[in-house]
Amino acid sequence: MHDIKFIRENPAAFDAALARRNKPALSPEILALDEKRRSLQTSVQAWQARRNEASKEIGNVKKVGGDAGELMNEVAALKDKIAAAETEEAALAQRLHWLLSTTANLPAADVPLGKNSDDNVERHRFGEPTRLNSSKEHFDLGEALGLMDFETAAKLSGARFTLLRGALSNLERALGQFMLDTHTREHGYTEFSPPLMVNENIIFGTSNLDKFEEDLFKLSTGHFLIPTAEVPLTNIVAETIVPTEELPLRMTAMTPCFRAEAGAAGRDTRGMIRQHQFYKVELVSVTTPEASADEHERMLGCAETILKKLELPFRTMTLCTGDMGFASQKTYDIEVWLPGQNQYREISSCSNCGDFQARRMNARTRSASEKNTRFVHTLNGSGVAVGRALIAVMENYQQLDGSIAVPTVLQPYLGGVKVIEARRLKAA
Repeated sequence: MHDIKFIRENPAAFDAALARRNKPALSPEILALDEKRRSLQTSVQAWQARRNEASKEIGNVKKVGGDAGELMNEVAALKDKIAAAETEEAALAQRLHWLLSTTANLPAADVPLGKNSDDNVERHRFGEPTRLNSSKEHFDLGEALGLMDFETAAKLSGARFTLLRGALSNLERALGQFMLDTHTREHGYTEFSPPLMVNENIIFGTSNLDKFEEDLFKLSTGHFLIPTAEVPLTNIVAETIVPTEELPLRMTAMTPCFRAEAGAAGRDTRGMIRQHQFYKVELVSVTTPEASADEHERMLGCAETILKKLELPFRTMTLCTGDMGFASQKTYDIEVWLPGQNQYREISSCSNCGDFQARRMNARTRSASEKNTRFVHTLNGSGVAVGRALIAVMENYQQLDGSIAVPTVLQPYLGGVKVIEARRLKAA
């Protein structure tokens, strides 16, 4: 959510930042609404003062037996004027709030200018892309092993669901546990197990319900299934004043994530790349404005560590102004190499949201030596997507006979298993 005071004082800078996002100027409309709203508030205050004064005069006139009819008519007229003005002011306030909350965050000054993903800038790479003569995609590998079943999943739930069996199910669980252990033991994050259903206010706090509701699953109770653990974790500080001395807060959780994928028709229809339900380990930081840029770099390093330990080739991209998410002021995407597709695919997105989400949540901070509060900065990132990590391991560690070698770092989580082979069916 945007700061109306900043827009009043910096309308040209506000519009210039929106232009970098390929958005039209909004300061004229916002400032006109703001000015009219404040003018109405001033008028209402003056009318209320006059009404109170006239009411006292009525009492004084009646005490001496005078005729207070004219004053009473004035009070009645003022009452009607105030009511009409308050109704108009409320409508203006609602429109102003809508504009401030549905306009995308302003990009940081160092975000590259661009219109779409073609304009993203590569930051660095790790590892050499795996090149095999006959690389298979994860769904072909999984089905051949008898451990990945899309047909039964479709029978159970429909399209964009997957049923994992045996060793692949174990591998998915091992990946999530490995990520949580790394982030909590090595990176200083505190693990949470948050609710998977949240109310509308919580969804609003971290995203834009008006724009993205079609991608959410809404229940008959009015709750929403979380699209990512960012939603409940970030909102832990909603409507609170966090002592500055306790910052940064670093939180992590592995949860199922639920997305309708309404805008993904025809994309990645086979396999596990784009699912209605998937597991993800999320990283969330809450910090001071001064520390958020450094915290962003730190979070990126934490996410990259997972792929380095798994020895998976990846590249890190700085997203351009036209490809960033709604709430982000700067985003890094980590793209893992998938030899079956012969391309890099996103596996983590790490974003600094500045105070944009904090304003929506009213999340503030104050040190023991300060009188005034200020908004915190919030950051979030995938640390990383578990399903896509499973895909990356399968495709990068595939062997000529169709088996999957287990990365060294995961073997202790699988009881020392080094290779995942075809599922052996018990004899009848």
